[in-house]
Amino acid sequence: MKLERVLPFARALLQQAVAEGDIAVDATIGNGHDTLFLSQLVGENGRVYGFDVQESAILATREKLEEHQLVHRVTLFQKGHEHVMNSLPPVHHGRIAGAVFNLGYLPGGDKTIVTRPRTTISAIDQLISMLKPEGIIVLVIYHGHREGAVERDYLLRYVKELDQNDVHVLEYKFLNQQNNPPFIIAIEKR
Repeated sequence: MKLERVLPFARALLQQAVAEGDIAVDATIGNGHDTLFLSQLVGENGRVYGFDVQESAILATREKLEEHQLVHRVTLFQKGHEHVMNSLPPVHHGRIAGAVFNLGYLPGGDKTIVTRPRTTISAIDQLISMLKPEGIIVLVIYHGHREGAVERDYLLRYVKELDQNDVHVLEYKFLNQQNNPPFIIAIEKR
């Protein structure tokens, strides 16, 4: 048996939850890698909704989707993920199969623009209520910078208090690696 690295494990979790025809959310589209991955999982009859506050992230993601001829499967919003409930059509509430967050800052972008605990927790709360049974939220937490460590601490307190009758919460990380490697929190709706 080989232990999965963090990012492949995040994708494996999403792959188990999201299938053809499903609805998925990329809450922090960044450079578009997860948006592209989700658009492949949902197929022709599914839909992906992507959020990012930075125009450069929207443009890079749209370009990546166009390269793969998948832009028609995705709706991109240049706004924070805390607006997820008001941005998605009400018909999709209760039907989301998977959502992913890569927390921190945009790789190669402005490192002063970071995700924040208040808005991230708001988005997670909204998404939990919008998930279908056995739907999953995958949080990849990058905490090697000051704001990331603060967000990590808030998120760990928050997820530990989620009702086990509503969701299962998993933490996946390597304990013996240096330099604050990213880790995963996965939240599965019961």
